[in-house]
Amino acid sequence: MTAAQDDRVSSTGRCLVLHPMLKVARSQERDGARSPEARLDEAMGLAAAINLHVMHADIVRMDRWRSGTLIGSGAVEKYAAIIAEKEIAVAVIDAAVSPVQQRNLERAWKCKVIDRTGLILEIFGARARTHEGSLQVELAALSYQRSRLVRSWTHLERQRGGFGFLGGPGESQLEIDRRLIGERIGKLKRELEDVKRTRSLHRGARRRVPYPVVALVGYTNAGKSTLFNRLTRSEAVAQDMLFATLDPTMRRLPLPSGRQAILSDTVGFVSDLPTHLVAAFRATLEEVTEADLIIHVRDVHHPDSEAQRSDVHTVLVDLGLGDAVEQGMVEALNKIDLIDPERRAMLQNQAQRNHDVMPISAVTGEGCDRLMDLLDHRLDGDRHLVRLDVPVSDGAAIAWLYQHGEVVSRKDDEQAAHVEVRLSEADLGRFKSRRLAL
Repeated sequence: MTAAQDDRVSSTGRCLVLHPMLKVARSQERDGARSPEARLDEAMGLAAAINLHVMHADIVRMDRWRSGTLIGSGAVEKYAAIIAEKEIAVAVIDAAVSPVQQRNLERAWKCKVIDRTGLILEIFGARARTHEGSLQVELAALSYQRSRLVRSWTHLERQRGGFGFLGGPGESQLEIDRRLIGERIGKLKRELEDVKRTRSLHRGARRRVPYPVVALVGYTNAGKSTLFNRLTRSEAVAQDMLFATLDPTMRRLPLPSGRQAILSDTVGFVSDLPTHLVAAFRATLEEVTEADLIIHVRDVHHPDSEAQRSDVHTVLVDLGLGDAVEQGMVEALNKIDLIDPERRAMLQNQAQRNHDVMPISAVTGEGCDRLMDLLDHRLDGDRHLVRLDVPVSDGAAIAWLYQHGEVVSRKDDEQAAHVEVRLSEADLGRFKSRRLAL
């Protein structure tokens, strides 16, 4: 690569990040709301997740939104000078930007402009690894594009993965209209319905195997994948980066009692998650809705941990998991190795009052054994004594009951083994499903 080419490539990664916000009186500030500094920091992290180099970042305070440019004309001129001086190629606006506002800002700044939704979609487009993940991201991207056909999204040159919001050298102009996008969206939805049916079959197979399913959920970069690797002794991708995990991963989880479970690592949530993404990823998130137990992994070291908790709860309620949010969800308070002793003591006291809260460090392993004991207890807590008659010839079913339940008594005759066993509702349902499938 020549020096000129290298300069051009590096310049395409130079970006400006702005977090616009309305000025409000202190009396109007919401308790638990994120600080604008934290919002800006998160936006910079999102930009860094796709290798954009943040050359300048600012909070833009204003009295009102401008219909033409979102921010005021003085701010537009100020950042035009900064963009020209620092040879910035991409301006990231951490807010929803209308097509007209985007077009006007691009004309004024002579660079590419993307909003928060476009940035998240670009990250997902670059990260999708499986066929299912690619389908879901493309559906979300096309749904987003269809509402913005006031201009072409793909007229820029293209250099790398993603969905063309940023671009790079090598791509010619494409003319995309609503009819073509609509046809493609229809095809993607049909393919995702096939994925949904396949996932349903897999879940049915797991019920017959059968193991309870534990799902990890949480804000992006809360440490879900690190905890997943710690508990399952596997090597799923775990990086200190927003949205390091996109495609769901499942592994067997040995419990302290000797029973087995399946642990599922899912995509991280984020504040103001685009509705296009929530809809597109519903097939993936169904793994959460079908789980026997949900672990909410929280980054208690993060200054906005409470606000992140609220965002995760909002998404779970949208998925129809309001009952799990209100009761029954385990909270793993992660990254306690990074907080001061006083805060650690406070969290330990909280855990003593609420047995569904467990302070842990997925990196050092502190608290993870107690978390496993809690999971084992929770999965065992709804066991009931039932009497089952199993053909003596069905040795596999009898062995299954010993493995997944607590056999209290057993009396055999020539036809059947009459077993009294303590089983959870979930395991009893799996056992009946297994019998029906034979």
